Amino acid sequence: MDATLSPAGPQTTMLLSVIIPARDEADALGACLDSLLQQDDADFALGRDWELTVVDDHSTDATHEIAAGYAGVTVLQAPAPPPGWTGKNNALWFAAQRAQGRWLLFTDADTVHEAGDLRRAIHEAERYRAGMLTFSPRQLVSGFWQRALMPLIFGELAGEYPPRLVNNPDSTVAAANGQFILIDRALYLRLGGHQAVRASLLEDVDLARSAKKTHAGLRFRHAPDAVATRMYRSNSAMLEGWRKNLALLFPDALTRGLATFVKAALIFGLPLVAVYLHLIVARPAVILAVLLWWAWRVQLQLRNTARSHFPMADVLLSPLALPLFGWLLVESWRLRQFRRPVTWKGRSYAG
Repeated sequence: MDATLSPAGPQTTMLLSVIIPARDEADALGACLDSLLQQDDADFALGRDWELTVVDDHSTDATHEIAAGYAGVTVLQAPAPPPGWTGKNNALWFAAQRAQGRWLLFTDADTVHEAGDLRRAIHEAERYRAGMLTFSPRQLVSGFWQRALMPLIFGELAGEYPPRLVNNPDSTVAAANGQFILIDRALYLRLGGHQAVRASLLEDVDLARSAKKTHAGLRFRHAPDAVATRMYRSNSAMLEGWRKNLALLFPDALTRGLATFVKAALIFGLPLVAVYLHLIVARPAVILAVLLWWAWRVQLQLRNTARSHFPMADVLLSPLALPLFGWLLVESWRLRQFRRPVTWKGRSYAG
């Protein structure tokens, strides 16, 4: 593939092109395709009104065979990423050049879509005059550490990228979630598509920033009514993913990480201080003040984490993951600061 090629692509003959990049996604791809194919009906016919493409990014499992087993699904084999490209951006750019839709939907292989969400998303984008519409899916988690850590991180993201500011054209805050990005084809071409963010490990946010600068309309919201996703199918994948991204998402990753350690010390340490004061027969008023300070800290932490839209049971678990979150922030900062190589999906990228 010529990396300098403008993706004029084939003639726009359909309303929508759905593009799924897939690298070793055999465990998740079937459920994703099942949910997308249920969108097909007489009023929104696959092959007439919309197309569905899986671009296999050199998978070593049964990803290609699974995709090829679905009637109506186009399966492309991505070329090897040219120097300076990430695998995902290369695969998406390759597929986008062949897309025929007026709208392009980039969605991940680990997403599951609600019935009718494709048409509703297009209507929403048109209603709000958004050239780029992006959803934050309902996050599916399993196991103690995912249930504790994921709401903590998404709560922090909600504070860093509040939708009211992302959706405000007068604000410079921009965000997107690569698990669901619907973008007008003309805008995508004007931005340079994924070629313009070829080396980025945070291509979704970088595209959103570019889109907002054009004043083409950017809309972002939590959308459990439309799509769900299981981002990580193991704890090791979760840690690897956040080590890669946290310093890109939070410019103050180091100071935020150190502050997170302080929060953890207060939440875990203040009860011990109260016990110590009780043992040395300190004044009840002093012990009460320490406990009230602890209760205030816990309440503040839970309130911030509740912005994640995770179930309350997971929010209540989240303080236990504060030390882990602090370590991930500092480690992600270290990788970025010292330009350490980043490994993702079996590929290593220069720092």
